[in-house]
Amino acid sequence: MTDDPAQDREFIFEFVTVGDSVRVAAVDVATGTEVVVFGPVHTAQSDLQRLAARKLIRRLVQDGHHPDSKTPRPGGRGVIV
Repeated sequence: MTDDPAQDREFIFEFVTVGDSVRVAAVDVATGTEVVVFGPVHTAQSDLQRLAARKLIRRLVQDGHHPDSKTPRPGGRGVIV
C-alpha cells in the first residue's frame, strides 16, 4: 500500500451526539460509499474522524474502488486470493 491511501480522495464526515456516544458517518465523495463508527462522547473528534477514515478506506479496498485493492469481491463476503 502507499504511504497515504486517502491522499487523492475526498471524504465527508458527519458527527451526531447520541446520548453518551458520538455517531460518525464518513462518505467517499467519488463513490458514495458510507461507513459509520461510534465512540464515547468525550473522545477527541480527530481520533473518531481518523477511525472512520480508516474504516472507509478499508471498505473501498474491499469493494475494489481503491487502486491498492487486490481482487474485487464478487458480492459476497471474503476476498479472492
